[in-house]
Amino acid sequence: MERIAVFPGSFDPITLGHQDIIERALPLFDKIIVAIGHNASKKYMFTLEQRIEFLEKTFASHDKVEVDTYKGLTVDYVMSKNAQFILRGLRNPADFEFEKAIAHTNRAMTNKEIETVFLLTSSGKSYISSSIVRDVMRNGGDYTMLVPDTVRYPF
Repeated sequence: MERIAVFPGSFDPITLGHQDIIERALPLFDKIIVAIGHNASKKYMFTLEQRIEFLEKTFASHDKVEVDTYKGLTVDYVMSKNAQFILRGLRNPADFEFEKAIAHTNRAMTNKEIETVFLLTSSGKSYISSSIVRDVMRNGGDYTMLVPDTVRYPF
């Protein structure tokens, strides 16, 4: 059976932390679907099309990485893709507590069919978050050491 993982997020924008998790997870799975979720209550800095482009360009040389979008519950999307795993990155203890609750809920909702796999971010990237990147961008700071080369702002 093909081992498929979904790495869900808003990727607004993708950061070096996201890239690190995906690249380190490649040996673990046959395919990783980087899935951009839609949250109606969230105001995005980048359009969906821009976020797709950033991701596709970042992982253009990785055949095992697919970029997709979805609405609704992540666990429903994961099951619709016949994936067995949800991939999540952890930066700190607060991330762990939040993600643990979601992972337990997902397992309960899928009758233990979906397993969440956590990877710790590399030590030099644990401080990076999309919200910090957006703040640096909005205020004219040098964001280039926080994101892959494929992310540029303003256009």
